[in-house]
Amino acid sequence: MHWADVVAEKLAEKAREHVLATAITPSGPIHVGNLREVMTTEAIYRALKDRGMKAKLIYIGDTFDPLRKVYPFLPESYKEHVGKPLAEIPCPCSEHENYAMHFLEPFLASLKEIGVEPEVHLAHEMYGKGIYNEAIRVALDNAEKIRDIMNDVANRNLPATWMPFNVKCDACGRLDGEIREYEYPYASYKCKTCGHEGSIDLRKGGVGKLPWRVDWPARWKIFGVTFEAFGKDHAAAGSSWDTGKIIAKEIYGYDPPMPLVYEFIHLKGKGAMHGSTGVAVAAEEVLKMLPPEVLRFLFMKYEPNRHIEFDTGFGLLDLVDEYDKYERVYFGIEEAEAGMKDVRRVYELSQPHTTPKRAANLPSYRHLAVVAQIGRSFEEVVAILQRKQKLDEYDIERLRQRYEKILYWLDKYAPEAIKFKLHYEKPDIELSEGEKKFLKELLRNFHAIEWDAEKIHSTIHETAKQINFPAKKAFECIYKIFLAKKQGPRAGYFLQSLGKDFVVKRIKEFVE
Repeated sequence: MHWADVVAEKLAEKAREHVLATAITPSGPIHVGNLREVMTTEAIYRALKDRGMKAKLIYIGDTFDPLRKVYPFLPESYKEHVGKPLAEIPCPCSEHENYAMHFLEPFLASLKEIGVEPEVHLAHEMYGKGIYNEAIRVALDNAEKIRDIMNDVANRNLPATWMPFNVKCDACGRLDGEIREYEYPYASYKCKTCGHEGSIDLRKGGVGKLPWRVDWPARWKIFGVTFEAFGKDHAAAGSSWDTGKIIAKEIYGYDPPMPLVYEFIHLKGKGAMHGSTGVAVAAEEVLKMLPPEVLRFLFMKYEPNRHIEFDTGFGLLDLVDEYDKYERVYFGIEEAEAGMKDVRRVYELSQPHTTPKRAANLPSYRHLAVVAQIGRSFEEVVAILQRKQKLDEYDIERLRQRYEKILYWLDKYAPEAIKFKLHYEKPDIELSEGEKKFLKELLRNFHAIEWDAEKIHSTIHETAKQINFPAKKAFECIYKIFLAKKQGPRAGYFLQSLGKDFVVKRIKEFVE
């Protein structure tokens, strides 16, 4: 049974109706690593719906969180906004309503593209509308109990004057006001940043926010959350989960949701993704080079507690080809290989919307990366591929999507080893007598074979062996006359894609 179905079964045993929550603080680019929480939760939401359960998927944008620091991607001028709510800071590009929406809007658009459409709630609006007001009152009335929980469970050393509420300073706008005196509904405060002293009416929305460790259990009660996935950092001993589940029960009288802890996604060769350090690839960026169903496949294939290494290089090509393998197995075109688990369910949960009625007849993503550099337009790419495989309208439409994405990958992320520029006219290079002799013999042998990648490759080897010419130099010679460099894509598939007529013509230009 797929991991999403296992969790759904456990939830179904508890109740017939569920609220599944996921959230993010949009303080920087929302990367593909952040998607794991959303995709894990959405897969379980789908599994519940498939069982006829009532389920709601909610997404909370923590837009009322303060800006912690000037991140590497921000100009130094943002120093004046550190400590202010993200929704009250100017947009870096001036095209969005505020700083938070600058990062949140493209992420929500990415979610829609991959078939995730949750009920979205923005924290700054929730606080502003007074939705948190009762939770704030309960927290302040139980400040001593919360302080004891924090000190005992999280090993904090909070002073007796500490209050679980950060006031938004009337003078500087930062969430840095400490409550000095409290008697509901009024509180006096002093700002730790600018020193301003003032008072607030807690019945008025947006005057401050609960600290994260209290905000989290408060929202479980507000929304009736029954399931939430979170990263292993929140699950460590003394973490926000440890304090949150106690605060939920003892302060808010609410049973904490069923938890699910997931592992982080690492960017190959760089470590765990973190938007604040720049070790990340934004979700919308990934969707420019991967089909949405393949991005979903990345999360559906692995159990949440397994580490994922995301590779924007050759590993990305392998990922698409692996998805295609699952598709062919799903439709009975191929047999499953060892290690392929829950193929049908993984494939179904990988689809953004509806499951296709058949598999597409497409080249491997690696081969498409080569052909996309040979053809000068999409129409030329289709014509090249049609030489070896029949493509109908459905295939061509799927291919068009992949073609646009592979071009982006080639431009932005592809390793140099796979990139090349085909010389449609004879390049201005000199060949040795040995190379010319090899090409003459190769021309003769090429005339006699079927134009198939494997046969082409073996013919190059056999020809070099016949005339005692080093195989390495033979392949270098091939790349030189087409690319004007000594390296290139796999020769058999490359020459097959160029077409026999073009290859023969080019060789003749150098030996006749």
